[in-house]
Amino acid sequence: MNHPRTQRRPRTDRPPRHLPATPRDLVGIGVGPFNLSLAALAHPLTGLSTAFYEQRARFHWHPGLLIDGARVQVPFLADLVTLADPTSDWSFLNYLRAHDRLYPFYFAERLHLQRTEYDAYCRWVCDNLPALHFGHQVDAVRWNTRHRLFEVDFTRLDADGEAEALGRTHTRHIVLGIGTEPHVPAPLRPLLATPGAPVVHAADYLDHRDTLLAAGHITVVGSGQSGAEIFLDLLRHRPAGREQLHWIGRTEAFAPMEYSKLGLEHFTPDYTRYFHALPEPVRDRLVPAQWQLHKAIDADTLAAIHDELYRRTLDGGWPDTVLTPGVRVRAADRRGSDTIELDLEHTQQGAHTRLATHAVVLATGHRRRPLTPLLDGLAPHLRHDSQGRPRVDERYRLVLDPAITDADCHVHVQNAELHTHGVGTPDLGLAAWRSATILNTVTGKDTYPLPARTAFTTFGLRQQRPQIPSAHQIKELTPLADGI
Repeated sequence: MNHPRTQRRPRTDRPPRHLPATPRDLVGIGVGPFNLSLAALAHPLTGLSTAFYEQRARFHWHPGLLIDGARVQVPFLADLVTLADPTSDWSFLNYLRAHDRLYPFYFAERLHLQRTEYDAYCRWVCDNLPALHFGHQVDAVRWNTRHRLFEVDFTRLDADGEAEALGRTHTRHIVLGIGTEPHVPAPLRPLLATPGAPVVHAADYLDHRDTLLAAGHITVVGSGQSGAEIFLDLLRHRPAGREQLHWIGRTEAFAPMEYSKLGLEHFTPDYTRYFHALPEPVRDRLVPAQWQLHKAIDADTLAAIHDELYRRTLDGGWPDTVLTPGVRVRAADRRGSDTIELDLEHTQQGAHTRLATHAVVLATGHRRRPLTPLLDGLAPHLRHDSQGRPRVDERYRLVLDPAITDADCHVHVQNAELHTHGVGTPDLGLAAWRSATILNTVTGKDTYPLPARTAFTTFGLRQQRPQIPSAHQIKELTPLADGI
């Protein structure tokens, strides 16, 4: 993902500010699944000039969590494009066809893909989209008042990640898809600053699994899907009766994800529109209360954990494991070179204890990357809510001052609008719909017709109707020349 960092001096300079490059219609910053969805849906629009910049050398989707057997938690139809355009060349089914795997998939009768399979599918799309530019780090975004366009400064990186050249492009629209970054709660951060027994965030789990398995006692902190998958994987690789595994989390239970059919309608455009129209204080109360919709554990994973634990009781013993929800870590310290001590509090009992362990896995989730310093150049133009967060309109555009929006230029966001659009924000099932919404806005017409209704549930007494572009917004695209 793109975020500025210090580089050695490159061999070339940026073009002078008074000589803008030929402008593009849309520049995407970051190439994760969401901007990859946008790039795939934009690809057949021949009148649209686009470029997508990603500082990584290649696409890889959560590589530290591509555990054998782990599955994506949405059906395969929630690929990059199908729910907006089932005829797209970039559908998962077309990926299977291109690799002669349609019949094996058909007979496997799998609704949910393995994570490794989804990662391979996305990499196949990346390999075939010319608008994607890996090894390009975006450094700054500014508004050019004279030309009434956004300026995007970037650094092209060599194979070692060092600065190779600088560049600048201009665009009418920007789409931020810079993703999330691993989150470590404050009480656990001191462990990362000192050497000793391994402390690994779940995002890097597979890179350190052998080291973790060599430790005596292992503690997994975090009661969401990643914590469950890592606990299960460690359990399967530890000898029966000598597992020495501890799993703790702050939630009141190792709770199953809400997966009823009507419950899943919270991940529809209908609910997204309803949520966006709610008052800000109501939205802020709802998001944490709905944790079981998107931060709990897949029921199959919970069943697999129980099955593995039960299997280890068949000889009459019990596995050497402790699973305790409702626990928070108050403090953490290192004791010698191979021991970590965790100060624990049970939130319901009010009880305290100290746990000695030889390795810790932090399955403590991810947080949205801050839009600053990337958007520092736009700071005077950004509008914020009462909590200082960027305001985002229904069509995924940051609310900017009229000096920019009057020029029909916008900054769109992907997976940065949880506070305005609700629990569907990080869900892969809404990726194609959001991308299509953005492209319809950019083109000013119904490029991808979207359904007016998507749920049986009626959310609220006042129904939120989708916004249809008015006649003066429907305009033909003016083709723009390549700016790179």
